[in-house]
Amino acid sequence: MSSDDRWGSVSAEQDASGDADADELAQLLAMAGGADDAGSGPGGGALADALSQGVTTGPTDDRPDREPDDAEALAALRAVEAELDERWPETRIEPSLDRIRALVEVLGDPQRSYPAIHVAGTNGKSSVTRMIDALLTRIGPRTGRYTSPHLQRATERIAIDGAPISARRYVEVYQEIAPFLGIVDRAQGDGPRLSKFEVLTGMAFAAFADAPVDVAVLEVGLGGSWDATNVADAVVAAITPIDIDHVNYLGSELGGIAAEKAGVIKEGAVALMAEQSPEAAKVLLERAVAMDAEVARAGMEFGVLGREVAVGGQQLRLQGLGGEYDDIYLPLFGEHQAKNAALALATVEAFFGAGASRKLDIAAVRDAFASVRVPGRLERLRSAPTVVVDAAHNPHGARAAATAVREEFSFRRLVGVLAVMRDKDADGILAALEPVLDEVVVTAVSSPRAMDADELGSLAVGFFGADRVVVETRMDAALETAIGLAEETDDPETPVAGAGVLVVGSVVAAGEARTLLGREPQ
Repeated sequence: MSSDDRWGSVSAEQDASGDADADELAQLLAMAGGADDAGSGPGGGALADALSQGVTTGPTDDRPDREPDDAEALAALRAVEAELDERWPETRIEPSLDRIRALVEVLGDPQRSYPAIHVAGTNGKSSVTRMIDALLTRIGPRTGRYTSPHLQRATERIAIDGAPISARRYVEVYQEIAPFLGIVDRAQGDGPRLSKFEVLTGMAFAAFADAPVDVAVLEVGLGGSWDATNVADAVVAAITPIDIDHVNYLGSELGGIAAEKAGVIKEGAVALMAEQSPEAAKVLLERAVAMDAEVARAGMEFGVLGREVAVGGQQLRLQGLGGEYDDIYLPLFGEHQAKNAALALATVEAFFGAGASRKLDIAAVRDAFASVRVPGRLERLRSAPTVVVDAAHNPHGARAAATAVREEFSFRRLVGVLAVMRDKDADGILAALEPVLDEVVVTAVSSPRAMDADELGSLAVGFFGADRVVVETRMDAALETAIGLAEETDDPETPVAGAGVLVVGSVVAAGEARTLLGREPQ
C-alpha cells in the first residue's frame, strides 16, 4: 500500500503541520473504499483456494528472504520509535475504539482484507499466537502475526511468514500511514490523540494487507472489548487462562476481567477456551451464547492427553477437535506450554473447519510444533552456569515458571535475577518464586515504569530474608553477580554445570538479558 498510489497527494508535511482542511477526514473516508464484507481484498482468494484443497496441504517454499537490518535502517527505526514515543504509551489507555476505527477507515479498512484469528487472555497469549502462526505457516497459508510487547526490537511485533519484518519495512509502513495520523488526531478535537499502540496496530493491519497475507493472527494488547486489535472481526477467538493483572484498567474481579476479554468473541465465530476458573468460564460462555458462537473447551473437546519431559522441551500427545495427534515434540518447557499447544492446535483446526472426521496433516503439525520459538519464555541463553529467562510479570505467570523450573530442570543451586514494574504485584511474584530460588538478585530495568531496586530489595527481604537478597541497580551488574553466586560452592569439585540463573519479573528484564547475552531479536 503506497500513500502516493492509493491516497493522492496528502503528505507527511501536512501531518506534521496540522494545516490540512477541516473536511479532510470525510474526504479521505470517501476515497478509501476498502474490501467488501465478503473479504475479497488481498489474501481472501488465496485462502479460499487453499481451503478448497483441504486441510492437509504442505508447507510452501516461496517465503521471501528477509533483508538484514543495516546501520542505516536501524537508525531510521530508532527515529520512528522516538516519534511514536511522543504519543501515549501502551500503559496509558482511554478505553475506546473510536480512534483506531477512524484510522483503519482512512486506510481503507485493511483488517477486512483477510480473515483473522484473535488471541486473548491473561498469560500465554504470545506463546499461543506464535504456535498458531507456526501451524498455519507449515500447513500453507501466508500469515501475518501481531504480538506485544516486544522483548528487544519493535519489529518483533509485526511478522509475516513467521518472521519479523525488517527495520526498513517497519519504517516504510510507518511512513505510508504517517500522513493520516495527524488527520485522525485532529478529528478527535479535545480528546486524546492516537496512542502508540493504536498506531502500531494500524501499521500491522496495513503491512498485512500490503503483503498480502491469507490470515492474520492477532494478540490482544490489553483487555479485549476495547483493545485496538478488536476492530478486526475474527472468525476464531482463542482465550488463554484468565487471571488478575492490569488491575488499574481491568479491575480485580475475575468476572469483570473475563467480560472485557470475552469481547473478542464475535457474532457467529468459534471460541476456543483454555481451562478457566468457574467465574471466568461462566462469563465467557454467556458471551458465546449471546454471540451465537460455537465453543470448544480445554479438558472436554481438546486437551493434553500425555506429556513427557524431553531434551530441550517435552514430548506431547494432544487431543484435537479432529482426533489424537501423537509424537509431538515441543521445544518449550512447562505444563502450561503443553496446554498452550493444545489450545493452539484446536484453534487452527477450528479455523480450517476440522472435526471428528477431518484432521490436520500430522506431519505438518509435528513440524510446526518442533519449529516453535518463543523468546523469553523459559528460554535457555547460556550454559555453565545455565541462564534461563522468563517474561513472567504477574503471580500467575511466576507460579507457572516456578513449577516448570522445579519439575523440569535439575539445578543444584538456582539464583534469581528479578526486576518488576511498579504497577505489578511484586509481593505475589516474590511469593511464587521464593520456594525455587536459593538467592535472588533484585535490580531495575531501563524503563520509567521500573520499580526501584532498593524498594524491590526491601520487599524481597520480607520473603527471602536479608541473607538471601542482593541488590544491584543495573541488569548487567545483576547478571554478573547472579552468575558468580550460582558458581559458588564449598566443594571445588562440584561442577558449575549444575548451577543456574533465572531472569524473571518483566518482559523488559527478559529482553535486556537477551541483549546482554548476545541474542538477536526473533
